[in-house]
Amino acid sequence: METQELVVGGWTKYHTLTPEDQKVFNEAMQGLVGVNYKPQEVSTQLVNGTNYRFKCLASLPGGSQVVWEAIVEIYAPINGNPHIVSIHRI
Repeated sequence: METQELVVGGWTKYHTLTPEDQKVFNEAMQGLVGVNYKPQEVSTQLVNGTNYRFKCLASLPGGSQVVWEAIVEIYAPINGNPHIVSIHRI
């Protein structure tokens, strides 16, 4: 695994998701309906917990051919469940 430079308050470069990144994404997105998000890369920021910016491909459910990019921001506290902070279409 490639080592990411970790700077408190600073964001890492976008990189391939680790199994832990995927787990955080899956937990935070559980129950979200209306749009399918498939993470492609992630950037993280260490704070009191971890902020995540997942660069995703988004599409409507049901096999829609319309696809766009979005940033899904998730916060994972040290103690507690990760949750969506915001979703931005790019």
